[in-house]
Amino acid sequence: MNTESSQVRPEHSRSGGAGAVVAVTGAASGVGRLLVQRLAAPEGSAVPREVVAIDSEFADLRGVTWRIADVRDPGLVSRLGGVDVLVHTADDRSLETRPADRRAHNLRAAQTVLTAAAASGVPRVLLVTGTMVYGAAPDNPVPLPENAPRVSDNGDGLMGDFAEIEALAERARRAHPGLAVTVVRPAPLVGPGLDTLLSRHFSAPRLLTVKGHRQHWQFCHVEDLARALAFCALHGVDGPDGVVAVASEGSLTQEQVEEIAGMKHFEVPANLAFGTVRRLHQARITPAAEGELKFLVYPCVVDGAALRAAGWKPLHDNEAALASLLESRGGPALVGRSIGRKEVAVTAAGAAGAAAAAIGTAVTIRHLRKRKGG
Repeated sequence: MNTESSQVRPEHSRSGGAGAVVAVTGAASGVGRLLVQRLAAPEGSAVPREVVAIDSEFADLRGVTWRIADVRDPGLVSRLGGVDVLVHTADDRSLETRPADRRAHNLRAAQTVLTAAAASGVPRVLLVTGTMVYGAAPDNPVPLPENAPRVSDNGDGLMGDFAEIEALAERARRAHPGLAVTVVRPAPLVGPGLDTLLSRHFSAPRLLTVKGHRQHWQFCHVEDLARALAFCALHGVDGPDGVVAVASEGSLTQEQVEEIAGMKHFEVPANLAFGTVRRLHQARITPAAEGELKFLVYPCVVDGAALRAAGWKPLHDNEAALASLLESRGGPALVGRSIGRKEVAVTAAGAAGAAAAAIGTAVTIRHLRKRKGG
């Protein structure tokens, strides 16, 4: 493992791509760690000149240069010398973080990264958001083009975080003409150890569906996201309007997902589903916001045209990604909230129709109130 050196580097291209110095924030864990490992052992002929790992602490990764920094600290600018491409993965997507704290962290980090990159002369930054910014709707075309309009959202879910981060990217492009900003939008992420609304949805006794509509499912395995980020950094891939979507090709129907998962669904009217989740979220009983529930019942399938045109393909198809999700499921959950055995029994017993949502909600609320002493 290398530490930062004060030696002057030989002259090299500042335009990014192969032979570039690539820095990664959030390098010690998660997607950042996978990306650093990928860059340190690249595929094909595109090889980075140097891999710079940026985090608040060291990790056991070799073949990289470590620069310790807090991505929310303006002092980050001093750690970006000589960097050609900066990939920002140090965001917070945890269901356990208070939404206001998560939003503050994510916006402060993205703003600091963009400002520090511009100030230190980094030519290119890659930000990671998600396909949630397209919005999920019953009349969405399948698939959506990468340059489909972004849906404005100022709710307290991750969709709102992503929308504001992308707004920061747009402002940075205008304010700093010498800084190229690419926004990478993965489909819902799956993989070992991921605890998301999606994984909790598949940990429920049955899959929630909305009456009159059938879902189309698309996933992105975290390993494919890391591979795509490395490919974009080393090959200079950019999409229309600075957007690159990453996902398994195509989609699965609701029926295909249920067959693969060995699960059944229960169907409720849209007003009951969204109204129930809205009240539970307002009461802080579930992390699922009303807007986020839409992605579990309405389609948001994207066409990854930019990466495909550049010659990149995901290793995981939707079937394999779903299998990975099913293997890594945690304990039972309902509308994004982990529940106990008694709640599972009651919910499963009544899961044929609208009664399931009502019973499951009532049981969960009573259980939580008892635990909190009313």
